[in-house]
Amino acid sequence: MGFTDLVSDVGVTALNNWLTTRSYIVSHTPSQADVVCFKAVKSAPDSSKYPHAARWYKHIASYEDEFASLPGDASKAFSSYGPEESAAPAPAAADNDEEDLFGSDEEEDPEAARVHEERLAAYKAKKATKQKPVAKSVVILEVKPWDDETDMVALEAAVRGIEKDGLVWGTSKLIPVGFGIKKLQINLVVEDDKVSTVELQEEIEGFEDYVQSSDVVTMQKL
Repeated sequence: MGFTDLVSDVGVTALNNWLTTRSYIVSHTPSQADVVCFKAVKSAPDSSKYPHAARWYKHIASYEDEFASLPGDASKAFSSYGPEESAAPAPAAADNDEEDLFGSDEEEDPEAARVHEERLAAYKAKKATKQKPVAKSVVILEVKPWDDETDMVALEAAVRGIEKDGLVWGTSKLIPVGFGIKKLQINLVVEDDKVSTVELQEEIEGFEDYVQSSDVVTMQKL
């Protein structure tokens, strides 16, 4: 039962036939059955030879960031889905300039079509409103004083006094440089879209009574 091979021409042909009258491997919405078969195909089918499989592959690829959240059992093998071994290939569909990406099986009753459209609309709405994670970076910054007489407590207070939306100061320490001079090494987290480290350094170096220069030691994405 199911697809026995989704890499060879024979296997992709079987997949194309199966999708002639279907938008998805099972049901009327994307599921783990589509994910499992999508991964088994390995690469996009030739649209000139396998138009239905190519259309399905392109459509499922658009959900790739959401594979884990789709319903169904991801542990099943692709051979768990598809036609019975004895099933005859589905008849070729008539040419249509505009493929119905969300088409339903033939003889679908109106109630099933209504439920399908409602679920599809709800899924699209959820996908559209899903917030993307905020891009953040962890930065280690070194601030160098003028000499050994620079008040490092005042220097650090001035640095930490900088407040910005998307900026969080962390731990700090003084590191000996030589000749009694110590530099301030301070950790911070910034939201990439809100805080520019270049502008932050310019602001820190504006404390000319304390600061000689500053350097970004490391910067890593969270």
